[in-house]
Amino acid sequence: MHDMNREKACAAVQMPASLSAELAGYEWGRDTVGASGGAVYRLHSKAHRPELFLKHGKDAIADDIADEMVRLRWLRGYVPVPAVVHFTRADDEAWLLMTPVPGKTAYQILEAYPERRTAVVDAIAAFLRQIHAIPISDCPFTSEHGYRLVRARTRIDAGLVDEDDFDDEREGWTAEQVWDAMQALLPLAPDPVVTHGDFSLDNMLIDGEAFACIDVGRAGIADRYQDLAIAWNCLAEFGAPLQQRFLEQYGVLEPDRHKLHFHLMLDELF
Repeated sequence: MHDMNREKACAAVQMPASLSAELAGYEWGRDTVGASGGAVYRLHSKAHRPELFLKHGKDAIADDIADEMVRLRWLRGYVPVPAVVHFTRADDEAWLLMTPVPGKTAYQILEAYPERRTAVVDAIAAFLRQIHAIPISDCPFTSEHGYRLVRARTRIDAGLVDEDDFDDEREGWTAEQVWDAMQALLPLAPDPVVTHGDFSLDNMLIDGEAFACIDVGRAGIADRYQDLAIAWNCLAEFGAPLQQRFLEQYGVLEPDRHKLHFHLMLDELF
């Protein structure tokens, strides 16, 4: 999933001795797309050694990386995800070393191949149905909106919400305004499934007809609109007809607009 336009060469980060020895001799490149889940590095060009990816973060991000590690290990039994090679937690930092996932992101393919957009959107919907078909009785993680609202409130109170990164519809809003607008949409009728949690076009990798997902730190039982809303919103860049087709191919003929808007606003706070 390497793309030079999405990466900047960099020096190795400081890390525990055991990990440093394992990664000696690699060249480093830092991913420039997305930062909410910590810094992501591609390690490459070491003779006779495979390419690897390293995620690193401090404080609350370290907790998120630990969450992702346990979810990756669990999800590998159900859908294609990176394999955990090494995980280290020290004081307020965490390092997660993973295998690469072949292919390009769904966003890259939709952007580069307009003639394939309909087929790709159909495949995205099918892949999401596969994730949502995982039995909830098998899933040990919760991501339902009540749980996430508690975490969102904590982030607002701590001043951790990036208000400059809100979607265009909420440009100029404060985090408190987003919070109040969400409250006006409650309660929501529950429709729980196993969700990815951040089902964006950059978190889906496509290699031929094979799909995989990355950035699974929010995976858990939640309303299906947690995933539907994020994917639907990402597809807006490619036009309303593709957004509608995605929902229809997934199986939603009459979308719940309250749930769509609620989950998009909830995502703003993370």
